[in-house]
Amino acid sequence: MAQSYAQLLNKVKQQVREISPRDAMDVVSGSGEYALIDVREPDEYQQGAIATAIHIPRGYLELRIENTVPDHSTPIVLYCAGGVRSALAAATLQDLGYTDVLSLRGGFTEWKNAGLPFAVPKTLSDSQRNRYSRHLLIPEVGEAGQLRLLESKVLLIGAGGLGSPAALYLAAAGVGTLGIVDADVVDESNLQRQILHNATRVGQPKTSSARQTIESLNSDITVIEHNERLVADNVLDIIGPYDVIVDGADNFPTRYLLNDASILTKKPVVHGSIFRFEGQVTVFQPYVGPCYRCIFPEPPPPELAPSCAEAGVLGVLPGIVGSLQASEALKLLLGIGEGLVGRLLLFDALECSFRELRLRRNPECPACGDNATLQEVTDLEYACALPA
Repeated sequence: MAQSYAQLLNKVKQQVREISPRDAMDVVSGSGEYALIDVREPDEYQQGAIATAIHIPRGYLELRIENTVPDHSTPIVLYCAGGVRSALAAATLQDLGYTDVLSLRGGFTEWKNAGLPFAVPKTLSDSQRNRYSRHLLIPEVGEAGQLRLLESKVLLIGAGGLGSPAALYLAAAGVGTLGIVDADVVDESNLQRQILHNATRVGQPKTSSARQTIESLNSDITVIEHNERLVADNVLDIIGPYDVIVDGADNFPTRYLLNDASILTKKPVVHGSIFRFEGQVTVFQPYVGPCYRCIFPEPPPPELAPSCAEAGVLGVLPGIVGSLQASEALKLLLGIGEGLVGRLLLFDALECSFRELRLRRNPECPACGDNATLQEVTDLEYACALPA
């Protein structure tokens, strides 16, 4: 039988439990068990919200609630502007099987009138909502995740084959600050694979060329140039401000130096390397999984470690490996998914096949083991096998 809006609302109010603002503040800030969800529209949310609230506009509630609150027994408090939309939303969640749902009586308006605390949340601009719209549709990212990316800082070691695709995709994804360490200049032989650069920039510092490309892709991004080699005297200062390090180094001294510095500063390193048709990716997260020295205690003899300049590399290979590194970095920043910590992913371009090796932390490792002696970083004296 048809019913009016007033009849529907009256029916909903009878079946939905309401809670006063002061009681809501006590239960939400007390045990920490409650999920507080703001169901208002984005423009309302931008003007002010309860600090601990998760924002899910009413139109997306059914679509996103189970990703946000997967356990249907979790207590939930919903609020809108005046208490009507939250009551209707609470009835919907009850229909979905949620067993403990409350609606904030009087909504955010009564909350403010009661003098209870609220904040003006950081939100995306209209332009950013449009640019990152595909991220906003993913429950694991959403607006909160995109804001986190915009506030994040990633350091790329090298603006070469691996650093190029990683930098482009991290910039496109909206990682707010990208630092780039590279002391080299653009050479014509780089252009076969290092897509940050172009023929007009041959002879320019790679950091400068990289910055120009990234800024033309996304003006949201701040690029910090470190036009210098990574050495013991500067490594701790350089990596200090960053959240995640993407390692695209092409030599063993830098890899060992970076490993030790990351352990001392507890910075996760997304490692990648390439050789002819083969690539590998893993994540070294200090004291969670193994470190680089756990896997490679000593560098190989120079004659067994030819460089790309000597052995060659398929131009597309670093694009694949560098993109995987960017993916791992984004997962670390967002705190989602299962990362490659303790797992080495091997890619063979000739077979187009992937293999995975499990890696274990070495309890005897001098850098991260149970009785580690690492206290400072030192430069490794090592000569790669370069052509004469």
